[in-house]
Amino acid sequence: MTKKKPTVSLILGGGSARGLAHIGVIEVLLERGFEIKSISGCSIGALVGGIYATGKLPQYRHWLKGLDKTAVFRLLDFSFQRSGLFKGDRIIEALLALVGEHNIEDLPIKYTAVATDIDREKEIWFVDGSLFQAIRASIAIPSVFTPHHYRGMQLLDGGLLDPLPIAPSAGDNTDITIAVNLNAKVRSAHEKAIDETVEVSDEDALDPKWHRRVATYLDRFIPEKIPSALLPAERLSLLELMSQSIEMMQNTIAHSKMASNRPDILIEIPRDLAGVFEFHRSEMLIAYGRARAVAALDHYERSKHH
Repeated sequence: MTKKKPTVSLILGGGSARGLAHIGVIEVLLERGFEIKSISGCSIGALVGGIYATGKLPQYRHWLKGLDKTAVFRLLDFSFQRSGLFKGDRIIEALLALVGEHNIEDLPIKYTAVATDIDREKEIWFVDGSLFQAIRASIAIPSVFTPHHYRGMQLLDGGLLDPLPIAPSAGDNTDITIAVNLNAKVRSAHEKAIDETVEVSDEDALDPKWHRRVATYLDRFIPEKIPSALLPAERLSLLELMSQSIEMMQNTIAHSKMASNRPDILIEIPRDLAGVFEFHRSEMLIAYGRARAVAALDHYERSKHH
């Protein structure tokens, strides 16, 4: 008699490029015999979760492996609006070409993408309609991507109000709830030393030349009234600083919400692991997600037997 696979509700948080760690987490869950029955996510969590639900995660992983820093730069379609630096259309078009369009209600597993209705100041759950319209709304990081206008709403990143959206899984009939928080506190020097075993092959990590190249382009869109003292050689740090501030707040919000709705397993990815646009570091980020998933699952299994 075949042993029944334990079923999982998977919660995937937002955190820009660090979200590629979600791929590693999903891979480990499948390898260890779990069946993912439900996914809810915001921002990059909605993106990775949605692609997994279409069955195209291996193709997405292969595509990421071919991205170098120049390719990432070319995916950034600059906006001339004050509401965001990038339009985000080029990224969505690339993913549509890779994955194809899908309706959420036709996916083989339950899926929820979370966005924020900025005008009504409320959380929006997308459980039907166009998958990539929902993903585009959910990834609209304030000041980075322009808001997405869909279904009569002006939508931004779901992480503004719910950076780790556990609530959509509340009614799931699954064995275990696993959440992946991408905005965990920064690593200590000791933790960074341990993590070097994962990051050792990451040749492109924090390349200052690449940051300067993006930053030089960004100068055209930064208002002149910003004092030059705020624009060091690595000008992209201004955007990174803003993102890090948001991520710190999101970590606080996520843990506050978990006080009343805690997952069975929480996998924490430190927010200093990668910058906003460092998608060219996919191999390291996926490996890191795998390592953290293995550690969390091992700890959970040990705790069940004590």
